[in-house]
Amino acid sequence: MATVPSAPVAIPSFTGLKATGATAAKVSAAVKAPRFGGIKASLKDVGVAVVATAASAVLASNAMAIEVLLGGGDGSLVFVPSEFSVAPGEKIVFKNNAGFPHNVVFDEDEIPGGVDAGKISMSEEDYLNGPGETYSVTLDAKGTYSFYCAPHQGAGMVGKVTVN
Repeated sequence: MATVPSAPVAIPSFTGLKATGATAAKVSAAVKAPRFGGIKASLKDVGVAVVATAASAVLASNAMAIEVLLGGGDGSLVFVPSEFSVAPGEKIVFKNNAGFPHNVVFDEDEIPGGVDAGKISMSEEDYLNGPGETYSVTLDAKGTYSFYCAPHQGAGMVGKVTVN
């Protein structure tokens, strides 16, 4: 029976669904041909499986979440970014950054019809009080959603997300 020697396999990274501007890096691993059903797989088959698995993991991680900072790095009362787009079902993580306390309230008059603002918003009395505290929401209905920070709405701390 012939054996397949182990060899390093270079696996290119993928940028996923979004252009992030990150430089591509190579991932390499030494792969030995495993047995599948008593038949040794070729190194090519193993490489294809590894690349497919890596691509799936990268795509899934890119589609999982976008982070929005509450409060600018300079202490300004803003959402960073204040306007952005996501895919239906993509998780949005609002992370307390500066100028707290903050919260995230979706404007019931400026969200798609049939969406309950109360179910996607924090209570106007609940706050993220410390740096790094988070609130997460997933929006499924396509359309534009306006949101604000209740204590800082008058100072212009408002945002908009489009689900397309």
